[in-house]
Amino acid sequence: MSLPPYAHSGELRTRALHCLLQSDPFEKVAAVNALAAAVRAGICAPDPAAQLQAPADRPIPGRPDLPQLVLPSALGKRSMNTVEGRAMLIHALAHIEFNAINLALDALWRFPDLPAAYYTDWLKVAEEESLHFSLVAAHLVTLGYAYGDFTAHGSLWEMVAKTTGDALARMALVPRVLEARGLDANPPMRAKIAQAGDLQAAAILDIILRDEIGHVEIGNRWYRHLCHQRGLEPRATFAALCEEYWAPVPRGPFNVEARRQAGFTEEEIADLCANK
Repeated sequence: MSLPPYAHSGELRTRALHCLLQSDPFEKVAAVNALAAAVRAGICAPDPAAQLQAPADRPIPGRPDLPQLVLPSALGKRSMNTVEGRAMLIHALAHIEFNAINLALDALWRFPDLPAAYYTDWLKVAEEESLHFSLVAAHLVTLGYAYGDFTAHGSLWEMVAKTTGDALARMALVPRVLEARGLDANPPMRAKIAQAGDLQAAAILDIILRDEIGHVEIGNRWYRHLCHQRGLEPRATFAALCEEYWAPVPRGPFNVEARRQAGFTEEEIADLCANK
């Protein structure tokens, strides 16, 4: 099947939209990797001023028919005492990483008139999330399963949909809330998997945590850039946006050191810990 003309465009945001529309996870990963290679080769440049319109007949994000999406409460129990239980946990992680590719691509294509570095930063995130998904999906196969074999939930995309109209709200509530929760969740998940004897999965989680610190830092940096550009105080603005968009309130324990590395200030960490 031939690709649409914009798949070969020299404009970064246009091609990022093409990647986002891909429904097959592995084709999406390949498209992201090709885009990153094109940018490094200097044959694809940011196009900040372009006003892009997604095709009306294609859903955003593109996703496969499986896994079937259900409410979080309908997901099965994940016992670490069985291969199937461990596979269910690895599958859930694969689904998170697949969604994270889409989160990065949507942040990249959707918002015009930002500095060129904003777009290359989010391309870096998309490329690293693609690597994470590939590592986790490949490990799932070693357990006798594939991505799509279990149910999953779609709640990660809900905040993305809410914040399509404002880059400031997107930076505040997706990297700084949803993705930052991954920093907190990673160590206990790693401990559980390592205790079950799956050291390969534990090593993959180490890679994910290392990279996710950088991804949250990118969100923090661009959130503060937009606050400065609009003359807004970051802490007060964040609190107001959380209330306006009904953002989930994180509960501890928190990975405080990882959050510091990701650019949260001591005052922001104190605000967070007050929710315990």
